[in-house]
Amino acid sequence: MTASATELRDLARTFAHEGAELARTMRREGIEVADTKTSAVDVVTEADRAVEALIRSRITALRPEDAILGEEGDDRAGTSGVRWVVDPIDGTVNYLYGLPDCAVSIAAEVDGEVVAGAVVTIPTGTEYAAALGHGATRDDRPIAVRPSPPLAERLVLTGFGYQRVVREHQADCVARLLPEVRDIRRMGSCSLDLCHVAEGSGDGYVEAGPQPWDWSAGGLVLREAGGRFALLDGTFTVGADQVRNVVVGAPADGWDTFVGALGAAGFLA
Repeated sequence: MTASATELRDLARTFAHEGAELARTMRREGIEVADTKTSAVDVVTEADRAVEALIRSRITALRPEDAILGEEGDDRAGTSGVRWVVDPIDGTVNYLYGLPDCAVSIAAEVDGEVVAGAVVTIPTGTEYAAALGHGATRDDRPIAVRPSPPLAERLVLTGFGYQRVVREHQADCVARLLPEVRDIRRMGSCSLDLCHVAEGSGDGYVEAGPQPWDWSAGGLVLREAGGRFALLDGTFTVGADQVRNVVVGAPADGWDTFVGALGAAGFLA
Protein backbone atom coordinates (compact mmCIF):
# COMPACT_ATOMS: atom_id res chain seq x y z
CA MET A 1 0.00 0.00 0.00
CA THR A 2 1.83 3.09 -1.21
CA ALA A 3 1.52 6.57 0.28
CA SER A 4 3.34 9.87 -0.07
CA ALA A 5 5.43 11.39 2.70
CA THR A 6 2.78 14.03 3.31
CA GLU A 7 0.03 11.41 3.55
CA LEU A 8 2.06 9.44 6.08
CA ARG A 9 2.78 12.65 8.02
CA ASP A 10 -0.92 13.46 8.22
CA LEU A 11 -1.70 9.97 9.47
CA ALA A 12 1.05 10.30 12.08
CA ARG A 13 -0.47 13.60 13.20
CA THR A 14 -3.91 12.04 13.54
CA PHE A 15 -2.65 9.01 15.45
CA ALA A 16 -0.48 11.13 17.75
CA HIS A 17 -3.35 13.49 18.65
CA GLU A 18 -5.60 10.52 19.43
CA GLY A 19 -2.90 9.02 21.62
CA ALA A 20 -2.28 12.31 23.41
CA GLU A 21 -5.99 12.72 24.14
CA LEU A 22 -6.14 9.25 25.67
CA ALA A 23 -3.06 9.98 27.77
CA ARG A 24 -4.58 13.26 29.01
CA THR A 25 -7.79 11.48 29.97
CA MET A 26 -5.94 8.76 31.85
CA ARG A 27 -3.76 11.35 33.62
CA ARG A 28 -6.85 13.18 34.87
CA GLU A 29 -8.24 9.90 36.19
CA GLY A 30 -5.03 9.09 38.04
CA ILE A 31 -1.96 7.12 36.94
CA GLU A 32 0.45 4.86 38.79
CA VAL A 33 3.55 2.90 37.81
CA ALA A 34 2.61 -0.40 36.18
CA ASP A 35 6.08 -1.86 35.62
CA THR A 36 9.79 -1.05 35.27
CA LYS A 37 12.27 -1.84 32.49
CA THR A 38 16.04 -1.31 32.65
CA SER A 39 16.03 -0.14 36.29
CA ALA A 40 13.70 0.80 39.13
CA VAL A 41 13.51 4.38 37.84
CA ASP A 42 12.75 3.37 34.22
CA VAL A 43 8.99 3.22 34.61
CA VAL A 44 6.02 2.17 32.50
CA THR A 45 2.47 3.29 33.22
CA GLU A 46 -0.80 1.77 32.11
CA ALA A 47 -1.17 4.85 29.91
CA ASP A 48 2.00 3.93 27.97
CA ARG A 49 0.49 0.55 27.20
CA ALA A 50 -2.99 1.84 26.45
CA VAL A 51 -1.77 4.60 24.11
CA GLU A 52 0.47 2.21 22.19
CA ALA A 53 -2.36 -0.32 21.89
CA LEU A 54 -4.63 2.42 20.52
CA ILE A 55 -2.06 3.59 17.96
CA ARG A 56 -1.27 0.03 16.87
CA SER A 57 -4.96 -0.68 16.36
CA ARG A 58 -5.42 2.48 14.29
CA ILE A 59 -2.42 1.74 12.08
CA THR A 60 -3.45 -1.89 11.60
CA ALA A 61 -7.01 -0.93 10.68
CA LEU A 62 -5.97 1.64 8.07
CA ARG A 63 -2.71 0.12 6.81
CA PRO A 64 -2.71 -3.62 7.59
CA GLU A 65 0.39 -4.35 5.50
CA ASP A 66 2.66 -1.93 7.38
CA ALA A 67 5.23 -2.93 10.01
CA ILE A 68 5.20 -1.42 13.52
CA LEU A 69 8.05 -0.89 15.98
CA GLY A 70 6.78 0.29 19.36
CA GLU A 71 8.50 0.90 22.68
CA GLU A 72 6.05 -1.14 24.75
CA GLY A 73 4.92 -3.91 22.39
CA ASP A 74 6.29 -6.62 20.14
CA ASP A 75 7.55 -5.73 16.68
CA ARG A 76 5.00 -6.34 13.93
CA ALA A 77 6.30 -7.43 10.54
CA GLY A 78 4.91 -5.92 7.36
CA THR A 79 5.07 -6.29 3.59
CA SER A 80 4.45 -2.73 2.32
CA GLY A 81 7.92 -1.27 2.92
CA VAL A 82 6.44 1.16 5.48
CA ARG A 83 7.31 0.84 9.16
CA TRP A 84 5.80 2.94 11.93
CA VAL A 85 8.02 3.81 14.90
CA VAL A 86 5.93 4.61 17.97
CA ASP A 87 6.74 6.05 21.37
CA PRO A 88 3.39 6.19 23.17
CA ILE A 89 4.71 8.50 25.89
CA ASP A 90 8.16 10.01 25.51
CA GLY A 91 8.86 11.46 28.92
CA THR A 92 6.97 8.96 31.06
CA VAL A 93 8.47 10.21 34.34
CA ASN A 94 7.37 13.77 33.48
CA TYR A 95 3.92 12.41 32.65
CA LEU A 96 3.78 10.54 35.96
CA TYR A 97 4.66 13.69 37.91
CA GLY A 98 2.46 16.06 35.90
CA LEU A 99 5.37 17.91 34.26
CA PRO A 100 4.79 19.39 30.80
CA ASP A 101 7.53 17.85 28.65
CA CYS A 102 5.94 14.58 27.59
CA ALA A 103 4.63 13.67 24.17
CA VAL A 104 3.37 11.03 21.78
CA SER A 105 5.95 10.52 19.04
CA ILE A 106 5.18 8.69 15.77
CA ALA A 107 7.39 8.35 12.70
CA ALA A 108 6.97 6.52 9.41
CA GLU A 109 9.87 4.92 7.55
CA VAL A 110 9.83 3.85 3.92
CA ASP A 111 12.43 1.20 3.12
CA GLY A 112 14.34 2.15 6.26
CA GLU A 113 14.34 5.94 5.77
CA VAL A 114 12.27 8.20 8.03
CA VAL A 115 9.99 10.22 5.73
CA ALA A 116 7.27 11.48 8.07
CA GLY A 117 6.74 12.20 11.73
CA ALA A 118 4.66 13.93 14.36
CA VAL A 119 5.30 14.78 18.01
CA VAL A 120 2.28 15.91 20.02
CA THR A 121 2.64 17.17 23.58
CA ILE A 122 0.27 15.51 26.00
CA PRO A 123 -0.68 18.41 28.32
CA THR A 124 -1.36 20.99 25.60
CA GLY A 125 -1.70 19.17 22.27
CA THR A 126 1.06 21.29 20.70
CA GLU A 127 2.04 19.55 17.47
CA TYR A 128 5.38 19.33 15.67
CA ALA A 129 5.29 17.60 12.30
CA ALA A 130 7.41 17.05 9.20
CA ALA A 131 7.45 15.24 5.88
CA LEU A 132 10.67 14.61 3.98
CA GLY A 133 11.27 17.48 1.58
CA HIS A 134 8.28 19.48 2.80
CA GLY A 135 9.64 21.34 5.84
CA ALA A 136 8.66 21.26 9.50
CA THR A 137 5.80 22.91 11.37
CA ARG A 138 4.57 23.71 14.83
CA ASP A 139 0.78 23.77 14.90
CA ASP A 140 0.77 24.15 11.09
CA ARG A 141 3.17 27.12 11.08
CA PRO A 142 6.65 26.66 9.55
CA ILE A 143 9.56 26.50 11.99
CA ALA A 144 13.31 26.87 11.51
CA VAL A 145 16.44 26.56 13.63
CA ARG A 146 18.05 29.74 14.94
CA PRO A 147 21.48 30.79 13.65
CA SER A 148 24.22 29.30 15.80
CA PRO A 149 25.99 31.73 18.15
CA PRO A 150 29.55 31.10 19.35
CA LEU A 151 29.87 27.89 21.39
CA ALA A 152 30.09 29.82 24.67
CA GLU A 153 26.64 31.30 23.98
CA ARG A 154 24.81 28.08 23.08
CA LEU A 155 22.02 26.53 25.14
CA VAL A 156 22.43 22.74 24.97
CA LEU A 157 19.68 20.23 25.73
CA THR A 158 20.45 16.74 26.99
CA GLY A 159 19.03 13.68 28.70
CA PHE A 160 20.12 10.85 30.97
CA GLY A 161 19.62 7.11 30.79
CA TYR A 162 18.18 5.00 33.57
CA GLN A 163 21.06 2.64 34.36
CA ARG A 164 23.43 3.87 37.07
CA VAL A 165 26.63 3.20 35.13
CA VAL A 166 25.27 5.04 32.08
CA ARG A 167 24.21 8.02 34.17
CA GLU A 168 27.64 8.28 35.75
CA HIS A 169 29.26 8.45 32.31
CA GLN A 170 26.74 10.99 31.04
CA ALA A 171 27.18 13.14 34.13
CA ASP A 172 30.96 13.20 33.63
CA CYS A 173 30.54 14.29 30.01
CA VAL A 174 28.01 16.99 30.90
CA ALA A 175 30.32 18.31 33.64
CA ARG A 176 33.10 18.75 31.05
CA LEU A 177 30.77 20.35 28.50
CA LEU A 178 29.02 22.79 30.85
CA PRO A 179 31.90 25.30 31.24
CA GLU A 180 32.16 25.58 27.44
CA VAL A 181 28.54 26.57 26.71
CA ARG A 182 25.93 29.07 27.91
CA ASP A 183 24.01 26.46 29.89
CA ILE A 184 22.59 22.94 29.76
CA ARG A 185 18.96 21.89 30.12
CA ARG A 186 17.57 18.43 30.90
CA MET A 187 13.82 18.46 30.38
CA GLY A 188 13.07 14.77 29.98
CA SER A 189 11.83 14.07 26.44
CA CYS A 190 14.21 13.31 23.57
CA SER A 191 11.60 13.88 20.87
CA LEU A 192 10.59 17.27 22.29
CA ASP A 193 14.20 18.34 22.83
CA LEU A 194 14.90 17.77 19.14
CA CYS A 195 11.76 19.75 18.28
CA HIS A 196 12.88 22.57 20.57
CA VAL A 197 16.15 22.84 18.65
CA ALA A 198 14.13 22.76 15.42
CA GLU A 199 12.05 25.77 16.52
CA GLY A 200 15.00 27.76 17.87
CA SER A 201 14.41 27.12 21.57
CA GLY A 202 17.80 25.44 21.91
CA ASP A 203 21.15 25.44 20.11
CA GLY A 204 21.98 21.74 20.28
CA TYR A 205 21.04 18.38 21.72
CA VAL A 206 23.12 15.38 22.80
CA GLU A 207 22.27 12.16 24.60
CA ALA A 208 23.92 8.75 24.69
CA GLY A 209 21.65 5.76 24.29
CA PRO A 210 18.15 6.77 23.10
CA GLN A 211 16.28 4.27 20.95
CA PRO A 212 14.65 4.79 17.51
CA TRP A 213 11.22 5.49 19.00
CA ASP A 214 12.78 8.37 20.97
CA TRP A 215 14.42 10.19 18.06
CA SER A 216 12.87 9.13 14.73
CA ALA A 217 10.11 11.75 14.51
CA GLY A 218 11.99 14.55 16.28
CA GLY A 219 15.10 13.95 14.19
CA LEU A 220 13.13 14.45 10.99
CA VAL A 221 11.48 17.60 12.34
CA LEU A 222 14.94 18.98 13.11
CA ARG A 223 16.37 18.14 9.68
CA GLU A 224 13.38 19.63 7.90
CA ALA A 225 13.75 22.80 10.00
CA GLY A 226 17.29 23.33 8.70
CA GLY A 227 19.21 21.37 11.29
CA ARG A 228 21.45 18.34 11.22
CA PHE A 229 20.80 15.10 13.08
CA ALA A 230 22.99 12.01 13.42
CA LEU A 231 23.75 8.94 15.48
CA LEU A 232 27.44 9.12 16.31
CA ASP A 233 29.79 6.62 17.92
CA GLY A 234 30.25 6.92 21.67
CA THR A 235 33.19 6.16 23.92
CA PHE A 236 31.37 4.23 26.61
CA THR A 237 30.75 0.51 27.09
CA VAL A 238 28.01 -1.17 29.12
CA GLY A 239 29.11 -4.73 29.73
CA ALA A 240 30.35 -5.94 26.36
CA ASP A 241 28.38 -3.37 24.36
CA GLN A 242 29.65 0.03 23.27
CA VAL A 243 27.15 2.87 23.43
CA ARG A 244 27.24 3.70 19.72
CA ASN A 245 24.03 5.65 19.32
CA VAL A 246 24.94 9.06 20.69
CA VAL A 247 22.06 11.19 19.43
CA VAL A 248 23.20 14.61 18.25
CA GLY A 249 21.21 17.46 16.76
CA ALA A 250 22.08 21.07 15.99
CA PRO A 251 21.60 23.82 13.42
CA ALA A 252 23.63 23.00 10.32
CA ASP A 253 25.78 26.13 10.58
CA GLY A 254 26.98 25.19 14.07
CA TRP A 255 27.37 21.44 13.57
CA ASP A 256 31.14 21.08 13.33
CA THR A 257 31.87 23.24 16.36
CA PHE A 258 29.24 21.43 18.44
CA VAL A 259 30.45 17.96 17.48
CA GLY A 260 34.01 19.02 18.29
CA ALA A 261 32.94 20.14 21.76
CA LEU A 262 31.11 16.85 22.33
CA GLY A 263 34.23 14.94 21.42
CA ALA A 264 36.33 17.00 23.82
CA ALA A 265 33.77 16.40 26.58
CA GLY A 266 33.96 12.63 26.13
CA PHE A 267 30.62 11.91 24.49
CA LEU A 268 32.13 10.78 21.18
CA ALA A 269 34.82 8.38 20.05
